Amino acid sequence: MSSIQLHVEEPTSVLKTRIIALGPWFQNLCLNGVQTAPNHFLGDYPRVKYERFSAAFPSNLDGRSVLDIGCNAGFYSLEMKRRGAGRVLGVDTDDHYLDQARFAAQVTGINVEFRRMSVWDLADLEERFDLVIFMGVLYHLRHPLLALDLIHSHVARKLLLFQSMQRGSREITHVEPDYDFNDEFHFDYPAYPKMHFIEHRYSHDETNWWVPNRACVEAMLRSSGFIIESQPEEEVYICRWNRVSRPPDGPHCVYPSRGRSIP
Repeated sequence: MSSIQLHVEEPTSVLKTRIIALGPWFQNLCLNGVQTAPNHFLGDYPRVKYERFSAAFPSNLDGRSVLDIGCNAGFYSLEMKRRGAGRVLGVDTDDHYLDQARFAAQVTGINVEFRRMSVWDLADLEERFDLVIFMGVLYHLRHPLLALDLIHSHVARKLLLFQSMQRGSREITHVEPDYDFNDEFHFDYPAYPKMHFIEHRYSHDETNWWVPNRACVEAMLRSSGFIIESQPEEEVYICRWNRVSRPPDGPHCVYPSRGRSIP
């Protein structure tokens, strides 16, 4: 089946009217020459970020399956389809963003499925994907490590494209495999893995819950079973799924929604 849907190109004036009606847009998409968020405070976002790491993974995804968690208006979902991906599924919990994503897919004629789904319900998909995109989501979650564990346990098969906002030290300190109970000093090292908790708001956004430093991001990825293969951009990591042993205290994650086990 072709990945291109039949569509009728609308006059620019009509397209602009529909884009405005679906606003505000967080992602600036170029839809038949019309930008959705031309005055974005980060510039041409997320394309400016994407261009800094896009060469780090295959230009031809050759029919591989992709899951885009927290897809927003679908920028990365559409880009992966343009790179030759086969099945592409974008999920988000915000109907406003999903309406934008479906509209963008319709206008561009690109066949991407978008579904309302939380990261906590990923087990319900009962499917693993060659590439999982998990960008700009971690710090919006009350339970970020659980989210990574669920991704590893239920939907990731090969690669994870990961990004999180980071604050604090960019340095990585050596962490011993164990410490004496009375040794408290290492917790004060700026480069020790730290996750900063936001009780109220950060950047006027009440959905920002946690902001890790670089050491914490990398430690969490390793702990959840992802091997960091490269860091092509300051906050972006390309990771490979790795099987993890069952720890003495039981499985790495609980299952708010449990699907059948996917081999």
